[in-house]
Amino acid sequence: MKILVINGPNLNLLGVREPEIYGNRTLNDINADIAAKAKEIGVECEFFQSNSEGELVSAVHSVLGDEYAGCVINAGAYTHYSYALHDAISSVNKPFIEVHMSNVHSREEFRHTSVISAVCKGIIAGLGENSYHLAVQAIKEMVE
Repeated sequence: MKILVINGPNLNLLGVREPEIYGNRTLNDINADIAAKAKEIGVECEFFQSNSEGELVSAVHSVLGDEYAGCVINAGAYTHYSYALHDAISSVNKPFIEVHMSNVHSREEFRHTSVISAVCKGIIAGLGENSYHLAVQAIKEMVE
């Protein structure tokens, strides 16, 4: 089973960006841990990151077909206003889990609204990189 993990804008700056919120680990470090923990439960993960909305939409479209069982998505700031991502996710009949490393509901007001939540099977927020691990496990359980 293969799961695509998509990360949106500014997540390429993890380890540098607001370490008091996101920690000191890089996206590559986190992806390596996700891959290792996923392997332990019989799941292969592939990773995609972009700061471009159109590239993220294309990555969501790539979940169509037989290659991926589902998708973990941290859309970054696009979570709050990208109807293009909303429409793309709703077009793919696979489980998507929305993740956030921080507790978005304890932060700025604009972060409290997600336009993609309604088309995702679940949301995991506020657990740091464990949010990704839990999302991978959830997708595995959904499709088995």
